[in-house]
Amino acid sequence: MIKKIFKVIELFKARISLTIALCGISGVLVMPEPHLGYFDFTILIISLFLSSASVSAYNQYYERDIDLMMRRTRERPFATGFFKPNLLWPIFFLSILIFSILLAVKFLNFYSAFYIFLGAFFYCVVYTILLKRRNISNIVVGGLAGSFAVLAGAAAVNPNLSGSSIILAVVLFLWTPPHFWSLAIAIKEDYKKAGIPMLPNLISLKKSSWIILSHTVLLVIISFLPFFFNMGILYLIGAIAGGAYFIWRSILLVSNTNKRNAMANFFASFVQLGLLLVVCIVEGVINYF
Repeated sequence: MIKKIFKVIELFKARISLTIALCGISGVLVMPEPHLGYFDFTILIISLFLSSASVSAYNQYYERDIDLMMRRTRERPFATGFFKPNLLWPIFFLSILIFSILLAVKFLNFYSAFYIFLGAFFYCVVYTILLKRRNISNIVVGGLAGSFAVLAGAAAVNPNLSGSSIILAVVLFLWTPPHFWSLAIAIKEDYKKAGIPMLPNLISLKKSSWIILSHTVLLVIISFLPFFFNMGILYLIGAIAGGAYFIWRSILLVSNTNKRNAMANFFASFVQLGLLLVVCIVEGVINYF
């Protein structure tokens, strides 16, 4: 029973779904007047979590063949056969997604629900089905899932999005490629074996590291911009600290492009994003009260 519970958590990628929910919370709290009732706030979190969980689960269902080829993913429940694949699974996942969108339509507004739908659509259809196995731009488009979560949160407050919410969505979009390309350098052979066209498999590792650095510098610079709209000094300190660490690790990756530095940069991206979301939330809560 305990094992099955952990497999369900793994299937729905609970940590990623929680991160998507945090992106939505950040979207709420970077709005100039983040007045959203506790009930609506809860609905937003549930809707974002369920939509992310549903498409994450479908991703594992659809990719069970290539998951089995990669050490990082071969223990996933569909890859191992722990859950037997059949057509009832996609129907179940779609039902969860529809429920999450209807929740947002009923209790939030059409705009927030539409952004939740777009996040799910781009991750499930555009990224998972159309691009991941075919095109080098796969992970670039995949980054829109987090971007739309931010916009869903902001739109729940006011459909007229603030400059800070749009910029934060752009930061999420730019964050995803260097995050996953760093991982792709570290586990290059796995992606090659699975036939997934990731950047480090198509160009040299050194060129890949330079592209990662350029993306990182761009996203860090853009992450400063909300300070010039409605965010305060706490936000700026967090953006500078997390951004400086991410850039430093990316520079080390360029200077010595190996597995160790690639994984260090992969984890540095978590630090940068995590710190940015935390200061958005903390400053937003301070402003709220």
